[in-house]
Amino acid sequence: MVDITHKTNTLRIATAQAIVQVSKPATVEAIQSRTVPKGDVFEMAKAAGFLAVKKTPDLLPDCHPIPVEYTGVQYKIEDLTIVIELTVKTIYKTGVEVEAMHGASVVALTMYDMLKPIDKGVEIRNIRLLEKKGGKSDRKPAPEGLKTAVVVCSDSISNGIGEDKSGKKIIEKLKAFQLEVSDYSIIADDKAGIQGKLRSLQAGGYDMVLITGGTGLSPRDVTPEAVSELLDREIPGIAETARQYGQERVPTSMLSRSAAGFIGEMLVITMPGSTGGVTEYIDALFPHVLHVFNVLEGKKHD
Repeated sequence: MVDITHKTNTLRIATAQAIVQVSKPATVEAIQSRTVPKGDVFEMAKAAGFLAVKKTPDLLPDCHPIPVEYTGVQYKIEDLTIVIELTVKTIYKTGVEVEAMHGASVVALTMYDMLKPIDKGVEIRNIRLLEKKGGKSDRKPAPEGLKTAVVVCSDSISNGIGEDKSGKKIIEKLKAFQLEVSDYSIIADDKAGIQGKLRSLQAGGYDMVLITGGTGLSPRDVTPEAVSELLDREIPGIAETARQYGQERVPTSMLSRSAAGFIGEMLVITMPGSTGGVTEYIDALFPHVLHVFNVLEGKKHD
């Protein structure tokens, strides 16, 4: 099965459609009057669809078990065509389109089974996904041309002892969001130096700065203090979201001190100095955090 442990829980919605075609008006009348010998077709088929949605991972080996939090079935009769629409909702790490399509198919199959004794011409025409929402693929992209910088804060690396890995990991992961880094620099864990670098980047017209390192608890970890003093608008939810994400995976994530917000219109986010830490921060925050740039342009929240 695909590893989804790095994903975050979001509201996921999917609606699938199935078509059942009958061959005579009498079949439709029997369904509507609930006189089909095998029982109430719509209610029985709906119940079967509910069971099918919940049983999807039992039948499809690559499908993750998920907490199904809503399933609804709607019917429309158009002449001799019965249109089935089944919607599934969950708050989880992966989508529910397969569950919706499986449920719709079983609703249609149940109707076929119940109707075939009275209508030998009944057919299942097609099953398809109508709509899906939620997850990273649902987020609108940030404006093009975001000028991005990555700053590594480390006494040892700035002195030539050791090699930067966390900054390079950030650069690598940003490529997945079509973000190219224009400025990559390594500086010491020095408050004045960090603030000087940020002022320089702001003067250079940068839109986003990601800083790795200096968020721990040692005396030289001063990145959050350096950044916080310059922030015009703090965005507490960014650090809260990243820490919550990390805490679910590493129990010591609560010890990370992070800061995020705007210096003018330049977004600054501080991250831990480890490759694991920056990986978690990027997975937790992107691409959703990029929506701040749409908001700056005057666009509304979704």
